[in-house]
Parts: sequence; structure tokens; C-alpha cells
Amino acid sequence: MDNIQEEASNTSYSLFAKLLHWGFVILFVYGVIKQVGSINQLEDNALLRFEVLFAGVFLLLLAVRFAYVKKTQTSSLPQETPKIQKLAAKLVHYGMYASLVGIAGSGLLIGFLYGQGFQSGLLIESIIGVHEFLVSLIYWLIGVHVVAALYHRFLKDGVWSSMVPLFKEQNKES
Repeated sequence: MDNIQEEASNTSYSLFAKLLHWGFVILFVYGVIKQVGSINQLEDNALLRFEVLFAGVFLLLLAVRFAYVKKTQTSSLPQETPKIQKLAAKLVHYGMYASLVGIAGSGLLIGFLYGQGFQSGLLIESIIGVHEFLVSLIYWLIGVHVVAALYHRFLKDGVWSSMVPLFKEQNKES
């Protein structure tokens, strides 16, 4: 069964799911802050090894998060949520997972190719282009995700409080 079901439970996510969610926010922000500014920085073997390790751990944790959420959690969207909105939520969530996998995977590929002597040229420039596109895409998807969270906060339908530990709202029915 999908983690964003047609019949939503409108319940709070587990503490572990919340820790995974907010942990990834912190991990992603860290990745953005410490990102490689220029491919030539990969000449530093210590930095290259760190980037490979970071991307590998990121992918492993992302896989754990995806499997856990998919197997154990249900959506907190109210049952009366329009089908188009439920579909949009699925697309944004799966889009974020795919983008994050693509960012880490393309970063690993860039590091591998750079280590093999492909410091310039069509191949590595193409992969850098894909990597940069995916970074731009994840920013847009995160923006949509945040706007949707704020929208649900405004609606006071319980979606905000199911994941956000601050500014809890009372459900409309309360």
C-alpha cells in the first residue's frame, strides 16, 4: 500500500519518521552549505573521499527513510482532500526522492569520472549539467512542499501538526 494513500488516516507520523524527515532537512542544508563550488576542488583527494562518503551515506539513509515511510506510514491528508491534490502530493514526494537520489548519484559519477581523469569534456560536463538541473529541481520541489505545508497550516486540517513540531494547530473539528 502507498505511503500517500487514497484513504488517509490524518494521524501524526511516528517519532522515527519525524526524526528522519527533519534529519534530512539538516543533512540537505549541510550538503548545500558545504557543496563543491568548482570541479577543480576535487583535486584534493581528502575532499573527494569525503564527498564520496557523504553521498554514499546520504543514499543509504535515503533508502532507509523511503523503505520505512513506505512500509509503516500513511498520509495525514484528510479523506476529503481532492484527488488532484493527493496526486500532486505523491508527485512532489516521489519527485523529491528521485531528485535526491539523482543528485547524490550524479555527484558520485562526477567524482568517479574526475578520479579517472575526465576533468573536462562533453561526458563530465553533461553529467554536471544533469546534477545542476536536479539541484534546481529539488529547490523547486522543496518550495512546493513548504508552500503546501503552509497551506495546510492555514486550513488547520491536521496535516501541518502531523509532522511539524512547532505551531501546532487544532483540527477544524475540535
